[in-house]
Amino acid sequence: MLLTDLNAPGGIGANCLLLQLDGLNIVIDAGLHPRLTGRAALPRLERLQGLSVDLVFLTHCHLDHVGALPVLLREHPEALLVMTRDTACLYQVMLRNSRTVMERQRAELGVAEYPLFSYRDIAACGRRTIEVVPGHSRHFESARGERLTFTLYASGHIPGAAGILLEHRHRRIFHTGDVLFADTALLDGARFPGGDMDTVIVETTRGATHRSAPRESEMERLLGCIRDTTAHGGSVLIPAFALGRMQELIAVLHAARRDGRLGPLPLYLSGLGIELLNQFDGIARRGGHLRARRKMLRELRAEKLPLHHSPERARPGVYLLSSGMMVESTPSYETAAALLGSARNAICFVGYCDPDTPGGQLRDARHNGQFLFSALGRSVPVRARIEKFDLSSHADREDLLAYTLGRHPRAVVLTHGDPPARAWFRARIGEADPRCHVVDPVPLETVPV
Repeated sequence: MLLTDLNAPGGIGANCLLLQLDGLNIVIDAGLHPRLTGRAALPRLERLQGLSVDLVFLTHCHLDHVGALPVLLREHPEALLVMTRDTACLYQVMLRNSRTVMERQRAELGVAEYPLFSYRDIAACGRRTIEVVPGHSRHFESARGERLTFTLYASGHIPGAAGILLEHRHRRIFHTGDVLFADTALLDGARFPGGDMDTVIVETTRGATHRSAPRESEMERLLGCIRDTTAHGGSVLIPAFALGRMQELIAVLHAARRDGRLGPLPLYLSGLGIELLNQFDGIARRGGHLRARRKMLRELRAEKLPLHHSPERARPGVYLLSSGMMVESTPSYETAAALLGSARNAICFVGYCDPDTPGGQLRDARHNGQFLFSALGRSVPVRARIEKFDLSSHADREDLLAYTLGRHPRAVVLTHGDPPARAWFRARIGEADPRCHVVDPVPLETVPV
């Protein structure tokens, strides 16, 4: 097998892998880099020119995995798109929202290349889609006569997320995708296949991070922060990814309100999270295993964040808003600017923040220093309580290492992680199984596996 990482900056970004198996050309994911703009945010899709792409697998629909999909399929209309049924209910919502954001950035930031794709391009993706039930194998034969069996397995990361098992000429290749083994308030954890694998392609997001407290206790600590802050007349901002994290926290707040751990409070949400919860409700009604339902919003008396809302003048409440990394001009970014200057308030980070994003910079800001909201043209004193909660939807490194080694692979490919995270996995695998070939691919260089 030949493997090429098309994410030019490396690390966590425009996720996109090309696998070449004896004449089969397979692409796994096609995302946009969250820190880059214009065509620079795309994977290096020009490396696919001259190839006939047989299959494109979508592991899940966070934008760093799905955001470039319409561009890829526009350039390779022969390819078939494979995903779980739940992902098929969600990915076009994410893509339409992404295009809307690009239109705004074109106007506000002058990014002339935006939008990178049209609504017609998004619709065309649906006409090439094969929806797969996790655990059910499917067979594929290319126009050149090469055969492949593939099976998707729920990965627990977000609804619809999946790992991918490829079986080709007696070889078993497993790509974990982004994975969480633990059950959450939203959905069950990963249900991955056993048995030996020839190759495991493994995400390494948390390789440099040791979980210091159980996820359940971190949720309780978050609820305690909300109770304490609002009891003293302050409001709480929780920047959250609109897909997955926001709905999980809605389920947690709903349970806490129902059993008395949290009193009645105003709860404000940003629009995409609400739309996605409606999609989750439809998935659950069709027999899915999601535990967040639309009725929770009614029972919590939650509302969409009003236009021109002033948190300083409103009753103390909870602001559960995207983006999770507080990207400029998003609801969480603008609300942080309003809340940061008062010691009564709290800003709670509940997931990964790239250190170069506003969220990553504010998370590590010095108390009583100044924080520049460049998109708003003003600095605000850092007086609010800044808290970090380890609620990552990525597996603990020890659990992921144990799963990988349990497959007795001949080779392990490291993906989706910064250099220190990959280094931890490389060292631990080397210690446990010196015969295993560990591949940390250099972006844009084709390597045999």
